[in-house]
Amino acid sequence: MRRRSRRSSYAVPYHKHFVVSMALGVGAASVMGISLSAFTSAAGSRPSGVRMADQLPVPPAELIARQEPDLLDAVVAKPEVRVAEPEIAVEAEVQVIRGSLGRGETLSSSLRGEGVPEEIVVQVTQAISPLFDFRRSQPGHGYRLSRNARGEVVDFRYRTSSVVSYRMRVEDGEYKVAREESELRPRPARIAGVVISNLYDAVKDLGESSLLASEFADIFAWDVDFSRNMHAGDEFQVLYERLYTDNDAGESVYVRPGRILAARYSGIVGDHTAIYFEESENGYGGYYRPDGTSVEGQFLKAPLRYARISSSYTSARHHPILKITRPHYGIDYAAPTGTPIWAVADGEVIYKAPAGGFGNLVKIRHARGYVSYYAHMSRYVSGLEVGQRVSQKQLIGYVGKTGLATGPHVCFRVSHDGRYVNPAELGTPGGAPVHPASRHAFDSARDSLLALMNSGTLLAATEEAF
Repeated sequence: MRRRSRRSSYAVPYHKHFVVSMALGVGAASVMGISLSAFTSAAGSRPSGVRMADQLPVPPAELIARQEPDLLDAVVAKPEVRVAEPEIAVEAEVQVIRGSLGRGETLSSSLRGEGVPEEIVVQVTQAISPLFDFRRSQPGHGYRLSRNARGEVVDFRYRTSSVVSYRMRVEDGEYKVAREESELRPRPARIAGVVISNLYDAVKDLGESSLLASEFADIFAWDVDFSRNMHAGDEFQVLYERLYTDNDAGESVYVRPGRILAARYSGIVGDHTAIYFEESENGYGGYYRPDGTSVEGQFLKAPLRYARISSSYTSARHHPILKITRPHYGIDYAAPTGTPIWAVADGEVIYKAPAGGFGNLVKIRHARGYVSYYAHMSRYVSGLEVGQRVSQKQLIGYVGKTGLATGPHVCFRVSHDGRYVNPAELGTPGGAPVHPASRHAFDSARDSLLALMNSGTLLAATEEAF
């Protein structure tokens, strides 16, 4: 069913103060969120007690010196932009039909429903089909068809997302077909919050995508096991880029979070801060602690995102199937069947096959005499072979319960020089620090980014600062 299009608008007054919004009680929300914003509506405008990210003007060098009141979309969640029920307009003798696919609709049925002749439907679908298979069309995909006064197609665009579209236009009597990607414009923003249940819910309750939570967890994956070491009351701050593009109506639309510029996580696991810094001009950068050391370590804390630890490393465990007590030289991470498993460090695959009670097993040899084991997989990733080099966090297989297993999990083990060691207690070297020649530039970037992430006076939501 097609919906009538409309333009989203927000009337948000400009106040020269920052606010803190708090969710009251664990039952009310999974996060007590803090939104540092110079642009906010009246207190209590969102019952959940959370607000969207503080939008910062660009470029970063100017952020401390000024605030711009025209960035209103920073205090709202992703604007809902619909290209709904096709509407017909005549502009300069060009007829334009805009629409989007409803549930159960195809592009052909949608166009025919608006009176577009069958020959034109065939014309546009056949022209674009080499680039896009219309059998993959989904509800919400949008289109824009332009015809001249003679009814001939002059331009057709089929949009599959806010960024990607397929376009057919007529030039000098010939069809020109291309896949187009909209330019994404970054705008710095920041959010901060307090964890109640987990990091993903905390970020989502602040109005941001869980993609940001995943990127945040990846940055601190060497220092914090977010499935085991997270506790209620832990705090986090993120300075990051929000990526925008323009839709067919020329409106600026928020697409997704981009690169994290600075981040902090504070809790029982300690205070961890990371700064993004590019040492070279090729656009490649990494994350460093404020002292210039790399946040990356040789081994990740865990080989997957798991639900719980079902069995820890121990010298004496009662086996649930064999009913005997024997050592368990690994950590069992319980997770749903099919959960991705990745390599915890760079290395070479030295084993990939069923191995008795281990079920489907992968072994990877790493530097300095370490070998990691991943057991009970449901299946291996396609193309993985013995002798292949893999990089840290490269996908190698999926959680299962093959071999001696009572439920889906991965038994993760690590040996060093032939002897098993506790994976939770690995103390291995980290990545390279900031090069001495780049130290001055790093210090300057660090101070600027941390000032942006920490700037602003935090007040109760009902208070105002003048």
